[in-house]
Amino acid sequence: MKLFVFDHCPFCVKAMMVAGLRKIDLELVYLQNHDVDARIEKVGANLVPILQKEDGSYMAESLDIASYLDNLDGNPAIAEGTMDERISAWMNIAGQFGSRLIYPRWTMIELPEFQSEEAKAWFTKNKSAMIKMSFDEAFANSEEYIAKLNVELLKLDWLVPPSQRNNVLTYDDINIFPFLRNYTVTKGLRYPGNVRQYLDEVSKLTGVALFDSVAVGAPVATA
Repeated sequence: MKLFVFDHCPFCVKAMMVAGLRKIDLELVYLQNHDVDARIEKVGANLVPILQKEDGSYMAESLDIASYLDNLDGNPAIAEGTMDERISAWMNIAGQFGSRLIYPRWTMIELPEFQSEEAKAWFTKNKSAMIKMSFDEAFANSEEYIAKLNVELLKLDWLVPPSQRNNVLTYDDINIFPFLRNYTVTKGLRYPGNVRQYLDEVSKLTGVALFDSVAVGAPVATA
């Protein structure tokens, strides 16, 4: 089987988490960000992730793919979630600052979906429109957004690391970890102890790497 993804895409990470947790033999294929035709020809829409099953057919929608992979052997390992509303509420607020931090940084580090200037330009144009400012402006305001996101991270006192629940993952983890993982591309964020432990443990269980080693901080002020 093949999974067509972007490494920075949180919806792709949902499927990648399940594949890693269940040790599924799955080939990751990184599409170029601007190559819309490659997605449309597979599932009729500009979507990722896309799973190519063993019979050659394709399926889209991240949670459908996650469920399909988890049920391949008839013994699903991921438990039902119970915190959909809490997670959505937190992400709606945190995402206002998080998106303005991470979008510019995706074009500053080495990612497989941005192997051409065309791919970076396509992403920059579309995401700048989403955050209603240029990447340069967003990056210049990094310190402000880092401070605001640090406040929101303190509110994740309800986040419980897997080791405190028998290393059983739920769909709550599938829904929140990909976004928290993406925030690790920003240097300067302060994670409360439980959040840092959560990130490290889920990363280890699923094999989905964090971005700490390549994180980009705020621009250095010049006199």
